[in-house]
Amino acid sequence: MSMNSESLDKNVEIDQCCSSDGERKSHHSDKVKNNLTTRLNRIEGQIRGIKGLIEKDTYCDDVITQISATQSALNSVARILLEGHMKSCVLEKIQEGDTEILDEVLVTIQKLMKK
Repeated sequence: MSMNSESLDKNVEIDQCCSSDGERKSHHSDKVKNNLTTRLNRIEGQIRGIKGLIEKDTYCDDVITQISATQSALNSVARILLEGHMKSCVLEKIQEGDTEILDEVLVTIQKLMKK
């Protein structure tokens, strides 16, 4: 059930970020969306697998190992999103003179580091 993490550079294309009518959205390429969706589908399968292990009274350490692998896979998705965000949205905002975006990114990184 574990998933190997791939180099982020292979998986991240520069996405566009735009803000219209006060609504912030990112616009990921189809390649990035497909990559993230594939990863999330695998994670969803891992979660179902963990549930099955618990239902079968699988040895706790084995379940914890699978939970750890799933957390690692989710962290990989977050890293891909963060890298794309930094290379598009954040860069764009800084180039526009909006340095407040850095505070937002720092809060986001702190959230990720708590895990």
